[in-house]
Amino acid sequence: MTEALKELGELVSLKRGDCVLGWDVSFGELNVDVAPSNIAGFVEFLKSDINCRFSTLVDITAVDYPERAQRFDVVYHFLSMHQNQRIRLRVSVREDDMVPSIVDIHPSANWFEREVFDMFGIIFSGHPDLRRILTDYGFRGHPLRKDFPTTGYTEVRYDEVEKRIVYEPVSLTQEYRQFDFMSPWEGANYILPGDEKGDTKA
Repeated sequence: MTEALKELGELVSLKRGDCVLGWDVSFGELNVDVAPSNIAGFVEFLKSDINCRFSTLVDITAVDYPERAQRFDVVYHFLSMHQNQRIRLRVSVREDDMVPSIVDIHPSANWFEREVFDMFGIIFSGHPDLRRILTDYGFRGHPLRKDFPTTGYTEVRYDEVEKRIVYEPVSLTQEYRQFDFMSPWEGANYILPGDEKGDTKA
């Protein structure tokens, strides 16, 4: 299987050198780094080329690397049921870069791209209806960015007195807790069998 993926990597790199920045095989999948401006053309090639036929878009997601100049990796997963192979595409972009939409090639990308926009704030140029899909209309920020606070900025609740939904700044109801990640039963006053901790005084 690894040899077949290596052959595929060499093939796509040879045929579409204008798109492919690099490739490798890891964890049983072919990973291809693609130039952002060429992603739509490369996806079209993967779908139509007789040796590829990656006709199924499985997922689009992103990864946030705040310390990098190219902060985000937009990640595409495709499946070729004809060749029984999977391929992962990575597109590295800066925070204010736009990524061309692939909705015209894979209509199922519509909601995937909306989710990436909602969670990370990455804009897909040419998308027919790019708006939030998981968070509320007035939501502030993008929850899967690593600089987004775990508490969020706003609390949403139903007010019984006013008989409506109200938005309020977040106020924590308990003091900051120090979590003990060595124990799956953090906070318990007893030790369960198999949960003994090492002697920290030794």
